[in-house]
Parts: sequence; C-alpha cells; structure tokens
Amino acid sequence: MKRNIVIAVVTAAALVGGGTATALAVAGNDDDSTSVTRTDDDRDDRGEDRSDDRDGDDDDGAVRAAAPGDVTAAEAVTAALKHTPGTAVSAELDDGSWEVDVLAEGDTWHTVRIAPDSGKVLGAQKDDEDDAAEVRAALKGASVTAEDAAKAAAAKGTVVSVDLDDDGGDKGWEAETRASGGDARDWNVDLKTASVTPDRDDD
Repeated sequence: MKRNIVIAVVTAAALVGGGTATALAVAGNDDDSTSVTRTDDDRDDRGEDRSDDRDGDDDDGAVRAAAPGDVTAAEAVTAALKHTPGTAVSAELDDGSWEVDVLAEGDTWHTVRIAPDSGKVLGAQKDDEDDAAEVRAALKGASVTAEDAAKAAAAKGTVVSVDLDDDGGDKGWEAETRASGGDARDWNVDLKTASVTPDRDDD
C-alpha cells in the first residue's frame, strides 16, 4: 500500500514541476519501503550553475586581454610607423591596446592604436602637441630608436611602455617592464649605446 502512495507522490511531483521524475523503490513488504527521487529540473539547475561558472571564466579572459599579448612593444612601434611614417616617441599598453605616439613630417603628432594580439591598426588620430622642437633636439645624434629601446629593455621583462625623456641633462629612453609575477620596474635606455640601467627613481 505504501509503495503505491510513493509512486503516486512521485508522479504528482513530476506533473506539477513540469518535468519528469525517476523513482527507485525497494520494498521487502508493504510496511517497509524506500524511494529515491531525482528530477530533471535538478539536473537543469546544476547545468545552469556550471554554465554560470564558465561565464565567469570568460570574464577572467577579458581581464587577461588587457595584459601584453603576442605583439611586443617593439613590434607595435614597427606597425605604427608602417601606418604613419615618422619618429616613434612613445609606446604604451593602455586599455587593452598599444598606443604609439609618432612625430611625423611637418612636426605633426599622431597617436596610433595597435591590437596587442594581432598587430593590426585599430585607429589613428592627429594630436595637438607643440614640443616637436624639443623632441627633435633630444634625438639629435641618437642612434637608438624607440623600437631599439623596447628590444633592449625586453631582456629585463615584458615591456609595457617605452617613452622618450627629453627633460634635463639625462636625456634617454624610459621603459617599464612587468615580471611574470606582476612586479613593475623602470629602466633607462641610453640613446647611443642602448645600455639598460635601473631608474634611480624606481622604488
């Protein structure tokens, strides 16, 4: 008798929930019965939970996309100069793309954005800068370009920025690197020898 009640209850639960149910009943007699019930809705809920976890992994992937990808700082500079000929003065990995500042002919400034995973040009815009004379004076007689400086600094870690320091008497390239553990370091790269030395102001 109790067995029939168990089966009826399981059937009713399946109809009310809108799904199906599986019942296993083991009974020695009418006075001793045991049932185990598992609904498809439970399985669907577990599937949705796993799907949510996968979505979370995708979010982590989006965060990782802001990290340096296959395109190095030197390669980003090369791609930018191919698009906008001139003198690259800085390159920085910012907001998920490389931003390369180029001093073109006629002392016009351009910022070229490069995709860090493919090296494709994402866009370029003309900037209003008025320090072209200072930059050209700082680079006069220099044999090390921004690309060369990025390559030299890459021996210290992953280069996330390289920039010309044209202030004061110690003119040269400044580079920032990130180690595999995420630690940031600043370096100075000589304009003529490409020698890399720690930045004195780097804590």
